[in-house]
Amino acid sequence: MNLSDYQRVTLQVEAMLSGESNMIANLSNVSAILNMELGDINWVGFYLTEGDQLVLGPFQGKPACVRINWGKGVCGTAAATNTVQRIKDVHQFEGHIACDAASNSEIVIPFSINAKWLACWILIALTSTDSVKQTKKVWFW
Repeated sequence: MNLSDYQRVTLQVEAMLSGESNMIANLSNVSAILNMELGDINWVGFYLTEGDQLVLGPFQGKPACVRINWGKGVCGTAAATNTVQRIKDVHQFEGHIACDAASNSEIVIPFSINAKWLACWILIALTSTDSVKQTKKVWFW
């Protein structure tokens, strides 16, 4: 994907979310759009904060871990540090939680919704380690 593809996907997401206030519906549609449009991914979805854990939210892909403790795995590390995690090779990440052996790279992006500080973490699991670099370059930062 190039920059114009990412811009098109961004517009598609914005149009889908326009006028809808239900968080679950919106997160479901965002995960579906990203699943359709991003290449080399085998899982995309959201984890929602519940106390000191992340709980599985809307996603596209194979079944996933339902709860992740803060500080555990890539998602838990993003939660504990409130930083984007861009892991090129998850097999080299100490404490990686392997839900699917086909996932080789992950991008986890923390954000909040509606100033309620309800934190969400979007996880994009990629089959290719090269996809992380390209996705990072043109979309996320």
